Amino acid sequence: MRIPTFSRQTEPETAEAERPAAASPATATDNRTTPVLPRRDDEPTTTELRRTPPPPPPPSTVSRPVFPKDDTDTDTDTDTAVRPPVAAGPKPRASMLATFGLILGVAAVLLVLSGPLLGWGIGVAGLALILSLSGIHATGKRHVAGKSDALLGMVLALGAIVLGVLALTGSLSWLGTDTNSVSTFREWLDAHTVNHF
Repeated sequence: MRIPTFSRQTEPETAEAERPAAASPATATDNRTTPVLPRRDDEPTTTELRRTPPPPPPPSTVSRPVFPKDDTDTDTDTDTAVRPPVAAGPKPRASMLATFGLILGVAAVLLVLSGPLLGWGIGVAGLALILSLSGIHATGKRHVAGKSDALLGMVLALGAIVLGVLALTGSLSWLGTDTNSVSTFREWLDAHTVNHF
């Protein structure tokens, strides 16, 4: 049996009729040739990208202090740990008011206990109290030390004032302006230590 052959040029309508009707419009235009656009060289090529060096990394905003290594430190974990920076400021110093308050507080107690210099001891104790209170106020700043000195000077000054007022009113029989406490204490000390040395 012989198979008939048909040429495409002779039957263009039948070829269109044999195509399925449900074909999309995109498949109908696929047979058309679209012109090729020339390549645009606005963007840098890979060879140009290879020639340009990469940008440097941004600088770090956090500065970490560098501490020298201590040869006596055997723990290696402390070398790698980040230590907090020390706050910069003036060098710590002792309060001069607190120191003078302590010195005058001790002198006031000794003057009151002397007996004849009882009045002077109360006056020095008042000055020591003022200086000690000023020293406590001065040690409220961060770089000023000596709060314990000021507190001790204040306690001694208050003790000297109370002891002096009691001695002046006659409440203490062993202490007064007419008694010499230093010579009495020296005689008592000699009587109790003469056999031990």
